[in-house]
Amino acid sequence: MYMIKRKNGFTLMELLISISIIAILIVVGIVSYTSINKNSRDAKRRSDLEQIRSALEMYKADNGYYPSVGSGEWIDATTANLQATLVDSGYIASIPTDPKADTYKILMTSPQGSNYYGYCLSAKLEGLSEASSTCGSSVTLYGAYNYGLRNP
Repeated sequence: MYMIKRKNGFTLMELLISISIIAILIVVGIVSYTSINKNSRDAKRRSDLEQIRSALEMYKADNGYYPSVGSGEWIDATTANLQATLVDSGYIASIPTDPKADTYKILMTSPQGSNYYGYCLSAKLEGLSEASSTCGSSVTLYGAYNYGLRNP
């Protein structure tokens, strides 16, 4: 009677199936990780704009108008004028910066003389494919920026 001696180890098919399952799990993990990172950066951007908005509203409550930090055109929110007005006066500890290289933009609106009575803040969100703005129909967002907030 023949005795077939079995070799210890895995067959080629078992190895290929195991490698395929591991590769699929790695791909799913990487995709989930990048999606989570995008969403967390977008949440920080929204929070940053709310902080700037809050500082602007406190400034208006004290002065009756918003700071004059531009001449009716989009400027970086980290500009020296806004920094000096809000940070040096104690309305905000520091002007937040975008988690990536982009900057937040601000547009002062509704001028009456040298005072402004409106604004629009904008940011570039990664997880938002189309523009989402509360800036109103008369104000278009800055360039490729797709998220905006305005004065209440």
